[in-house]
Amino acid sequence: MHYVTNVLSNLVNMSSYLTYVRIGKKEQTTGMIKESNKRKLGAQVEQLVSEYLNLHGFTIIEMNYRCKQGEIDIVAKDQEYYVFIEVKYRNNKKYGTPQEAVGIAKQKRISKAAQYYLYSHGLDEATPVRFDVAAVLENKIMYYKNAFEFII
Repeated sequence: MHYVTNVLSNLVNMSSYLTYVRIGKKEQTTGMIKESNKRKLGAQVEQLVSEYLNLHGFTIIEMNYRCKQGEIDIVAKDQEYYVFIEVKYRNNKKYGTPQEAVGIAKQKRISKAAQYYLYSHGLDEATPVRFDVAAVLENKIMYYKNAFEFII
C-alpha cells in the first residue's frame, strides 16, 4: 500500500479548504450536515483527489460513473491498468477511518459497476484492472493501490 501523508504544494491546502466548506453548513435541529452540502463537499474532495492522481501520472477518464449496478467515483488509467477508485472522506475518526467505510458490500457494488463499465466500453475480460481507495482524513490523502480484488 502506498501512503501519502501530505497534499502536494501545488494543490489547494485541503485542511483550510474543507474547513471553509463545513463552516455554517449544519442544521440547527439535528446537527447533521445537510445532504446537498455533503454532496458538494464530496465533489470537492473527489476533485482534489483527481488533481492528486493527475500529479502522480494517472489519466482521469471519468468521474462519478453511474449505472444500474452502482457508482464509481473515479475511473482512471495508470499505465496499462484501468483503475476504479473509491474516494472516502472523514473529518475525524469518530465513526472510523475512511478506508474502513469501504466494506464488502461496497466492494461488490464497485466491482459490478466496473464490470459493466468494461462491457459498455467494449473492453474485454483480459483488460488489466485495479481497485484503489483514496482515503481522505482531515487534511491527509492516504492512497491504497490494489485495495481490494474483484468481488461478485
